[in-house]
Order: sequence, then C-alpha cells, then structure tokens
Amino acid sequence: MLGPNRYGKAETRLVRVHRDGDTHGLVDLNVSVALAGDLTATHQTGDNSGVLPTDTMKNTVYAFAKQHGVGEPEEFALLLARHFVRTQGHLDSARVTVESFAWDRLGPHSFQRRGDHTRTTAVTVTREAVQVVSGVTGLVLMNTTASEFHGFVKDRYTTLPETRDRILATAVDAKWRHLSDEADWGKSFQGALDAMTSAFVNTYSLSLQQTLLSMGTMALTARPEIAEIRLALPNKHHYLVDLSPFGLENENEVFIAGDRPYGLIEGTVTRDDVPPAASEWYL
Repeated sequence: MLGPNRYGKAETRLVRVHRDGDTHGLVDLNVSVALAGDLTATHQTGDNSGVLPTDTMKNTVYAFAKQHGVGEPEEFALLLARHFVRTQGHLDSARVTVESFAWDRLGPHSFQRRGDHTRTTAVTVTREAVQVVSGVTGLVLMNTTASEFHGFVKDRYTTLPETRDRILATAVDAKWRHLSDEADWGKSFQGALDAMTSAFVNTYSLSLQQTLLSMGTMALTARPEIAEIRLALPNKHHYLVDLSPFGLENENEVFIAGDRPYGLIEGTVTRDDVPPAASEWYL
C-alpha cells in the first residue's frame, strides 16, 4: 500500500541581480519544491497525467525571479507555493524550501560572500492553511569562559572530569514557526538572530541545555510573531592539551578543537497559547 509521498525539484540555484541604475542588488538562493496529492496512479501504473514535470518547477523558479523579482526568501517561497497549489488542482500541498546566502556590498556592483551563517525558509501551502518556518544554520558561536559542567551521572564507563571553567562552542541550527503568513520577514529574522546570539553571550551556562532554553526563550520574547522555535546545538568540544611532557603548565589556554564525536543537544521552546502546527515542519 502506498503511503505518504511527494515529488519535486531539489536545489535549483538562483542568483538574481536587481539593477537600479549603477547600483545593483544581489540575491543568492537555493530553492527546492515538493508537491503532494493524489499521485497513486503514477506510482502504480506509470500514469503521468497528474505529474507536473520537475523541470517545469525549475523553470517556474527562474521565470518568477524575472517577473516578480526576489525580495525576502519567505515572500518568494510563498509566491511559488501558492502558484503550484492554485494551478495544480489535483494536488493537495506545495512545500518550498529556500537557503539564502548573504553577500556584503563592497561597492555599487561589487559584493563579498558572507560565510558566517545560512538563512533558511520552509513554506507549506495546502488547500486549508499556510505555514511559514524561518531559520538559520551554521551559526558558529563560542564563549571562552562562563561555562561549567559538573554534577552529572557517573557510572563505571564515565571518564569525563567535572569542570568549573570550560569553552562552550556550538554551530546553531534553529528554525522557528510563525503565527501567520504575514510579517516583516527581514526584521523578524534579524531580531530572532540577535536575540539568540545575545542569550548565548549573556547566559552563564551550567549546561548546553540551559543555554538552549535561554536562546529559545529570548527569541520568543523578542519576536511575538514566532509561535515556537526548535534548536539543535552540537557541542563543539575543546580539550585541554597536556603540556606536562614539555615542562609546561596549561592554565586553560591551549586546546585541541575536537571534530567528532560530539554531543548534540536538541529542544523546542514554545508559547503556551499557540495553535498547533498546520503540518509537520522541519528544514
């Protein structure tokens, strides 16, 4: 028996230059489209009468970029998703996800790619509802002190020493669901990002879990348009180097930056009074 399914065009790379005289604007996106509905016939018999080619989805992305321009990624994703649901009557939903790569202006038509994080968007449009999820991935943060870890469970396999002063570093992967499909998307994104970063900086951490709750709570406090936020925080371990063979004392100064394995802390912070999600949300 065929279960839930979808199909679409993944990772259409789009660069849109907005030319305003000698001053240009630049938008750099990675757009993915997925459609779902009654596609039983094409799975069972190869009947493609209900299948919009994925190549058409790619072409639509480029055509819409020309016809409508590209502003905030949430706006562009909403435009695409609504188009597919409106024009494909046999389908139930369209999901458009966007990765947005930022460029810093160097001159009227010169830019430098920013590499400190990637902005993400996931829009789902059905016949009954619209859901917008924004997010960020790859935001690397570090506190060189103001972090401890002790009082944890110890069994016969525990070798980790307790510490009252450690480096706390992570690469934030966060996504947050909006209460509606209308917002000042740019201001909302920057506000959420600033709130999470401020919480990381200003929380004296006894565990990465404590930091996660602080970051999520501050984002909800700062941005009333956000219903809930999910965070995944890998613990980017830093280990003290043993310098005693060289007659040197390591006073919490020289570290090995560990790659893997790593701890992974995940959690959701939500408001008490928000309606449930219209559909499963993830990035």
